[in-house]
Amino acid sequence: MGPLHGIKVVEFAALGPAPMGAMLLADLGATVLRIERKSAATRPTADLFDPGLDILNRSRQVIALDLKNPEGIAAALQLVAGADALIEGFRPGVMERLGLSPEACFARNRRLVYGRMTGWGQTGTLSQAAGHDINYLSLSGALHAIGEKEGKPVVPLNLVADCGGGAMFLALGVLAALLEARTSGQGQVVDAAMTDGSATLMTMMYTLKAMGQWSQERGSNLLDGGAPFYDTYRCRDGKYIAIGPIEPQFYALFLEKAGIVDPAFKSQWDRAQWPALKEKLRAILMEKNRDEWCALMEGTDACVTPVLDMDEAPQHPHNLSRKTFIEVDGVVQPAPAPRFSRTVPARPTPPTTSVAPANILKEWGFDAKTIAHLEGCGAI
Repeated sequence: MGPLHGIKVVEFAALGPAPMGAMLLADLGATVLRIERKSAATRPTADLFDPGLDILNRSRQVIALDLKNPEGIAAALQLVAGADALIEGFRPGVMERLGLSPEACFARNRRLVYGRMTGWGQTGTLSQAAGHDINYLSLSGALHAIGEKEGKPVVPLNLVADCGGGAMFLALGVLAALLEARTSGQGQVVDAAMTDGSATLMTMMYTLKAMGQWSQERGSNLLDGGAPFYDTYRCRDGKYIAIGPIEPQFYALFLEKAGIVDPAFKSQWDRAQWPALKEKLRAILMEKNRDEWCALMEGTDACVTPVLDMDEAPQHPHNLSRKTFIEVDGVVQPAPAPRFSRTVPARPTPPTTSVAPANILKEWGFDAKTIAHLEGCGAI
């Protein structure tokens, strides 16, 4: 049932990377109870999007609590008392105003790991400001480094700050704190900030900069599309391939497979030649369609792959062989990762559930009298 089987997590519903962090834990076998605000649960589904298709909320139990009702707060604290971890993604101070501060929760459960997911962090000059992935990314140095030469910074979807610097670091921090709590018997707050995580993801680039191997000019470095042998190229049919033969032996094989005999290409590491070599390579790779180039080189050490769209990716033979994508209730989505040899996670379940709130609370240790009281006062 997954390596996190037996771990119980209370997630306070939020936007941004907090739901993805909770999804990662649920994918790996943790029991995650998502607490929706009762007022939010009654909004029309057309308000933003269909919650039944929100893959980030898969594999959860869901219950709506009235967090403006003291009885709803009491129920939330009782749930926290039986949990190993809590995840919230509000601005600093919101949980405190609700009466669900770390101190209030630790008073009920001293072993609790309290995961806090924000853009700017719990402290700092911008901690109370609004923001989104693009803002957190820009402050880390990452956004400035992404884009074509003499072009503007390019937004890499919300993969870097929200997903990588946010959700991944939140999950990592919660797991690290859970391990520590096993030996200390004490929980702690995990302050996961997207701007911190994004900066950490830039460690290799800061390393190269310290070594004098990274220019501040976009599109002029080894890993940002500056090198002719590490970039994407348009093919005759308008589709793209990605090439990355950095190592000399891989580069030599790429030239051989592409039929390139021009001696200018032997100067692989002469940066002064990179712009000219890139123009020559653009012309060469326009001579065939994407799939023709892939038939020649994909799967070899030439390091060439097709640039697939979101319809093509699930159908690629490698992804099919790995079951990288799955279908749940007709919705195609990425499968849980990473893989485990022994504690294999269960197949994800859809993001909506028909389990009655009373049954969920019973699973979490609430007695019938308490459940009836919560139903009677409208707290659930």
